Amino acid sequence: METHKIIAELQFKAVRSSGAGGQNVNKVSSKVVLSFDLLKSQALSEEEKLLLETNLASRLTSDLVLILNCDEDRSQIRNKDIVIKRFLDVIKKGLEVPKIRKVTKIPKSAIRKRIKNKKNISQIKQNRQKPKLD
Repeated sequence: METHKIIAELQFKAVRSSGAGGQNVNKVSSKVVLSFDLLKSQALSEEEKLLLETNLASRLTSDLVLILNCDEDRSQIRNKDIVIKRFLDVIKKGLEVPKIRKVTKIPKSAIRKRIKNKKNISQIKQNRQKPKLD
């Protein structure tokens, strides 16, 4: 994955931030919306695209576009930097291949110990009961 090629493919849009903030919010477009088209990307290989498509399925639109927003700061430039860092983190996590879990066998000594403990607790509870006088 070449980050500078991927960053060159990003599309940015500046939008007015929502919420409270007074006159500055109403006039200045400081919120940054980043969009990345996964299918049109030239920087990613086909295997990487498939991996991202499966790992980021909940974050992608139906057209396989990843959209991220940032309105944390009052500066558009800082918001752009923040959203780029966030995007690169998402892509790196999406490209990670999970380790294959090795099935382990429970040792017989552990099984014996658990059953012995269960019998012991069962015996303690049996001793608490009133004796049956038949």
